[in-house]
Parts: sequence; C-alpha cells; structure tokens
Amino acid sequence: MRIVECVPNFSEGRKKDVIEAIRNAAERVEGVTILDCENDPNHNRMVLTFVGAPQAVKTAALQASEQAIKLIDLRTHKGQHPRMGAVDVVPFVPLREISMDECVHLANEFAVEYSKRFQVPVFLYEFAARRPDRKDLAKIREGQFEVLRELIGKDHSKDPDYGPKTIHATAGVTAVGARPILIAYNVNLATNDLSIAKKIAHLVRGRDGGLPAVKALGFELRDRSIVQVSMNLTDYKISSIKTAFDAVSKHASELGVSVLESEIVGLVPLDALLETATSYLKLSTFNPNQVIENRLFTIASSVTESPRQAQTQSLPDFSKMTLVDFADSVASKEPTPGGGTVSAYVGVLAASLVIMVCRLTIGKKGYESSFDRANEILTLAEKSKVKLQELANEDSRAYSNVSKALTLPKSTDSERYERKKMIDAALKDATEVPAETMLECINVSEFAAEIWHIGNKNASSDADTAAELARAAARGAWSNVKINLDALSSDVQFAQSMKSRLLNAAEKLKQ
Repeated sequence: MRIVECVPNFSEGRKKDVIEAIRNAAERVEGVTILDCENDPNHNRMVLTFVGAPQAVKTAALQASEQAIKLIDLRTHKGQHPRMGAVDVVPFVPLREISMDECVHLANEFAVEYSKRFQVPVFLYEFAARRPDRKDLAKIREGQFEVLRELIGKDHSKDPDYGPKTIHATAGVTAVGARPILIAYNVNLATNDLSIAKKIAHLVRGRDGGLPAVKALGFELRDRSIVQVSMNLTDYKISSIKTAFDAVSKHASELGVSVLESEIVGLVPLDALLETATSYLKLSTFNPNQVIENRLFTIASSVTESPRQAQTQSLPDFSKMTLVDFADSVASKEPTPGGGTVSAYVGVLAASLVIMVCRLTIGKKGYESSFDRANEILTLAEKSKVKLQELANEDSRAYSNVSKALTLPKSTDSERYERKKMIDAALKDATEVPAETMLECINVSEFAAEIWHIGNKNASSDADTAAELARAAARGAWSNVKINLDALSSDVQFAQSMKSRLLNAAEKLKQ
C-alpha cells in the first residue's frame, strides 16, 4: 500500500476551538489517519501529522487548510516561531511504496488546487523547489508575513510559484514541498537569557558551519521563564538526536548554563531513537532485531516479505565494524564482502575527507565567499557518505543471494528453470547495487574537485586524496557491474539498458 505522510504547520497554538476545527477537517477524510497533533502556545503554532494514500492525504490537507484560512488572521497573530502564512508550510513525505519524485508531483498538485481555491500565493521548497534559493524554507520565510506583504507583487525575486502575485490579506503565503522525514527536537536551557539560546543556535546551525542537516533557532518560553534551542534535524542519519543534544550541551556548558530538558515535537522514527540509545549506552554489538517490537513486526509481515529481505537479515552491518575487523572480513575465504562492498567503503572514506575539508573551510578567515557553497557540498557529501554506507552492506547482501541461488537443485527441468530464474533475479540485484555505488562515487569525486578549488588550501591534499579515492571506488564498482552483466548473458535487454544508463559515467572515469 502506498503511504504518504503530510505534516502541515498552522499559525495557531492557543485557541483550542481553532485547533480542533483544523484537526477535525482532516480527520473526516476517508482513508486518512491522524497520527499526532501538537500545539505550542509560546510558538503560537500547531503541527498536524496524518498519513494515507496520496490523493486522500492531499484532500485532507486541503480541508484542514480551508479551516485555517477561515479562522486565522495573521494581522493579529503573535508568536515566537517565524511564520508567513495561516497555513505556513505543507510538506509531503514518502513513507511506503512511493518515491520522492511522486511526492514532488503531489506537492505540485496540491499547490495548484490550493492557490486557485483560496487565492493564497505558494512557494515550492525542498525537493519540490524550482529554484536553488528556495530549497531552504528559512530563506523563503525571511522577513515573515510583515515583510513579504510589502515585497510580493513588487520584487520579482519574490514572485510565487503558484497563485496571485499579491499576498493574501489575512492568510499570507504558504510553502509547499516534499522532503524526507524530519525530526523536530528542542533543548530547553536553565536560563531566561535569550541571547544564550540564540548564540547556541548559531553554533549548531548547519548553514553557519555547525552540524550538517540541522536548522536551529533560539526562542524564549515566557510562561516558564526559560529559553529554548529549537532544532529541525532534516536528516537524522547525518546528524542524530544525540549529536544535536551533545552539541547544545557542550556549548551551554561553555557559556555557564545547564540543560534543563529536551523534547521531541511530533513523531520520530524508531531507528533514530535506537541509534541514540546504542551510542549513549555504548552497545557495541546491538542489533535492531533485539527489539521485541521489531521482531514481532518481522513475524507479522513475513508473509509479504521478499525472499531477498528474508535471506539477508543475518548478515553483518559493516558500518558498525572497526577498520581492522572489516579488513579481516574482506581477507577471509568468503566471497563477501568483496570488491563491490570495498568500493562503497572506499567511497565512504572519500566522502568523509570531503566533509573534513568543508569543515576546515567554513568559518575560516579568507574563505568567506566559499562558506555557502562549502556548506552545500558538506550536506551533499554527508548524504553520499550515508548512502555509500548502506550500499556497502547492500552489495554483500545482494551477492550472498547470488551465491545461495547457485546452490539450488538442478536435477530436473523444472528445478533448472527455477534455479536459472532465481540466479538471474539475484544477478540483476547484484548489478544494480554497484551501479548505484559507481554513480555516487563519481558525485563524491566531483564534490572533492570543487572543494579543492574553493576550499581551505591547507587541506588541498585531503581534497586530492578524496578525489582519487572516489574515482578508484567508482572504477571498482564499474568492474563489478560489468562482470555481473557478463554472467547475465541471457537478458540482453537488461544488460544494454544498464550499460546505456552508465555510459556517460564510465566515460568520466577515462578522463
């Protein structure tokens, strides 16, 4: 079943009747399930989370928005959180059997209907953005409702992607987008000095040279006489909850302030909490399958689980191994981990060097003109690092399935037919993975080349090393693709399609 999550934010966190009206409008849509509804009086903002099939979710978002536009007047709205619309932001998040591209399409569908129906201008952001400067929601929202009211219709750089070129008198403007799962995470400090919260937010914020994939602001919680560092972890696999908490705690301690508590706003993926618990408790051999609920879910879903998933659960996670253990594993007599996994692993090291050079550039005197692009490269390299870590595991899992298919019986025509079918299917999987590795490593090599040109010259040798490692890893992955395609001689169409897809990338490796 295709499932999309929608997490619209509305500019009302105090009036219970308004909050209920917005929630109820979404809940009445058939096929939609409300997962969470959070409201904060200090921020004067509510966050509604619901899931369902794509069209049902779009309808629910439209129904909830209709209530918000009727009941919220931004001319009288005051709150700690930045805002530009009664319906401030509407993100669509792919959860199950749906791609990010499909969510981008859904976001555009919603934006067209929403802007026509309510005459509210719409800006597209994140993966739906049509312009690089609109990818970041904070950039779109700069100046908030009051400033945008004066600029839209006069400054062409503020022309909306959809809707009228004039701000709605009471509902403002809305940002609509598609994005991965985001964790809203706040750390409260035992002080009422707002300048401290703002300083820490600056220190941990990704675009200012802090933690990648972290957005942060400092807020005052007046009803409690404390301040808060409010964060959005836009990719928790790059910067985890623990990483964010540790960074805020460290900076708070340096400023002579203690952490009072922290909170998660809305929903959070289980693996984000498991990662934090594993790291905090130093559980060196912990496996997610040790969680009872995970095992129960596996049992319950086993009837629909693919053979590939079922066969690969027991394989080790190479990203959790020490370098020595990984090297020993490669040196064993087992065919996995092999060249494909090693290529991805080397790609991880290359991406890590790019990240290091970016961090040695951001905030350094003399490189001010490079800060923004270095920050972008850092975020991209962090994503490549995570993806290549996953591909290192996936390569061994995919090839293990080839090995298992080769052991199937072949005494009868029927057995030989089934065996060949399983081998071909496994070989296709084992070809797709190094193909992805190859393309990702080429991306890393290009990041390395760019940061060599604009980055800290004292780290140019590190950027050089990253580029050479990434190219070597890409060549290794390409070699794995070719040998698997040779073994898959019966499916000429698949082989031609794969080679055509990678032709340009292969040419780059010859340069």
